[in-house]
Amino acid sequence: MSSKKVLVVDDEKHIRMLYQEELEGEGYEVATSDGEEPILSVLEREKPLVVVLDIKLGPNRSGLDLLQEIRGKDQVIPVILSTAYDSFQHDLKSIAADYYVVKSVDLAELKSKVSLALGKASAGA
Repeated sequence: MSSKKVLVVDDEKHIRMLYQEELEGEGYEVATSDGEEPILSVLEREKPLVVVLDIKLGPNRSGLDLLQEIRGKDQVIPVILSTAYDSFQHDLKSIAADYYVVKSVDLAELKSKVSLALGKASAGA
């Protein structure tokens, strides 16, 4: 079992696949979810060290709500909010996240934040 497991939660399959491929290329173990399954069940099953969480998970699901669920159970696990929009920064629910990444074809920022988050997770362990 890898000690560097990342959970990617995004409703867009191509984004999940892209993130998985890129992060696995960096040596991470990656689990993915479309956000439909209860987030606490996914965390319990996958036991990731870091969560990359899309804010807009379809018309009826919000990553910010999932973030609140995660924080209700686990105050420590680093969560990276990933979004195509910057308006999330004005939502008070977003302050519970550790990092923010605006979606881009260049995944250098995402990889950097995952590395920082894993460092934080390791320091807290």
